[in-house]
Amino acid sequence: MSQKPYLKLDQIDKSFTRAGRTSEVLKGIELAIDKGEFVSIIGHSGCGKSTLLNIIAGLTPVTQGAVLLEDREVNAPGPDRAVVFQNHSLLPWLTVYENVRLAVDKVFGRAKSKAERHAWTLHNLDLVQMGHARDKRPSEISGGMKQRVGIARALAMEPKVLLLDEPFGALDALTRAHLQDSVMQIHAALGNTVIMITHDVDEAVLLSDRIVMMTNGPAAHIGEVLGVPMERPRKRLEVVSDPAYLRCREAVLRFLYERHRYVEAA
Repeated sequence: MSQKPYLKLDQIDKSFTRAGRTSEVLKGIELAIDKGEFVSIIGHSGCGKSTLLNIIAGLTPVTQGAVLLEDREVNAPGPDRAVVFQNHSLLPWLTVYENVRLAVDKVFGRAKSKAERHAWTLHNLDLVQMGHARDKRPSEISGGMKQRVGIARALAMEPKVLLLDEPFGALDALTRAHLQDSVMQIHAALGNTVIMITHDVDEAVLLSDRIVMMTNGPAAHIGEVLGVPMERPRKRLEVVSDPAYLRCREAVLRFLYERHRYVEAA
């Protein structure tokens, strides 16, 4: 166990002021994440999950506290933290290949030769099984395929932390399941550090090493952190009857029910 955590959220507070009124969204967020860990953040709508992810990404400034990556404060966007949003955000006039290549050129324009950047772009498309669609435009591929390209583009930046903001939320159940399996395989292959926002209890338990449960806002904080003691690799059809899976699922549902009368997407 290393002395200092790979990623540390150090007493983060976040408030927004509009028309002279201040609302406190997050209060006292304290969390340490190890290198290679897969952490899900779950909670009800409006609890500040996406705000917290945007703070880690450097897209939203903290009101107080700090985000430390390898013991250095990060407070602006950078290629060391790549975000995949629920909306794929691909550029519609570029092909699948060009959308990923754009990120590769931006990050590795000086470090890699043109041939190396080409090979690296194709490698990351192959990682998400999208090499066959390299010449298609976003309008010509499905929602699930668009998300695969978004994940390839993020991975191509070789980020230290991959940030997923409900990346499967707009997809049908079968496509969602296939993409969850792909993300598990990629995480196993690359050993990358992943933080994922989700509403889906089963998704959180299946994919995560730990689940961070947020209390309801305003002034939301971390109510509980649950370790998921299941071996990897995990096979969907096997884990659903695993006693550890069922215990974790019940613990998350109980936490969310105690905080609210209903649970979304449970």
